[in-house]
Amino acid sequence: MKIFDNMGKPRKSKPEVKETLDNVATPETIHADTDTAAEAENNKPAIEEEAKPEDIIAELNKKCQDLNDKFLRLYSEFDNYRKRVIKEKAELSKNASEDMITGLLPILDDFERAISSYDTVDTVEPLKEGTLLIYNKLKNSLKQKGVVETEALGLPFNTDFHEAIANVPAPTEELKNKIIDVTQKGYTLNGKVIRFAKVVVGN
Repeated sequence: MKIFDNMGKPRKSKPEVKETLDNVATPETIHADTDTAAEAENNKPAIEEEAKPEDIIAELNKKCQDLNDKFLRLYSEFDNYRKRVIKEKAELSKNASEDMITGLLPILDDFERAISSYDTVDTVEPLKEGTLLIYNKLKNSLKQKGVVETEALGLPFNTDFHEAIANVPAPTEELKNKIIDVTQKGYTLNGKVIRFAKVVVGN
């Protein structure tokens, strides 16, 4: 009989019933699970939309335009700098020549006065003295501008400053490979050779 069959089965204990009730979903647990699922959904990485070709082309064109503007600006600045340097160099050269000529004009005046006095002097001595004064004045004026006479006579031959036009037997043993005569003086301008001294070398 069913009555006796049920009586033979063991009854559930109270703790097991409590555990079963704890596992039953409540409104609070349902709401918590919903929030957790929504948060997980929000934390998923967003899938970026693929850029359109026309947008990519527009961005590249903008970058090219920016680079072109920078290039034109730099080129313009460099061209202005180049023109300014050329102008300053030309002005410097012009002013240097003007300064040199201005220093020579007083010497030209001295030569003119010396020439005009030829008819008023009876002896040669005053002319010699006047010519020597003008020569020294010219030499000092050139020296102030950086022009210096190159030393040569009696010195060893140096291709950096001298130009040998002849080789002759040395009159003494000490003058071998040395300069024994100068046919044309040499000069330097601020240390740079502007004319080589033409010399005769003993051998």
